Amino acid sequence: MVLNITDSAKHQIKEMMKEEDAEKVRLRFGVKGGGCSGLSYALGFDYDINNELEFIEEINEIPVIITKQDVPIIEGTTIDFKQNMMGGGFTIDNPNAIVSCGCGSSFKAKEREGTPEEC
Repeated sequence: MVLNITDSAKHQIKEMMKEEDAEKVRLRFGVKGGGCSGLSYALGFDYDINNELEFIEEINEIPVIITKQDVPIIEGTTIDFKQNMMGGGFTIDNPNAIVSCGCGSSFKAKEREGTPEEC
């Protein structure tokens, strides 16, 4: 399994999928260039997959689209959802991140550094 989705995150994702066409929608997770440290996470919903460059993995009952080139960067990552008095949000714990930005929204990985932007 490339990544983990906690039960808390699964519940939140399933609730959000209800607003989409849940039978066809999939979670898309990966990385993109940008952010203070060079890479940032891409997390959202999608209906389409490029069969040559991507694959779908069922993770904790959630169909996830993953780009093959992102696997070394995200392997072992855990997506969680934390609720607090100010609301809630997804957290991403990536064991491959060697440097994280002070704002917490970008990182640098040993496999691919990306191009940093100003915070």
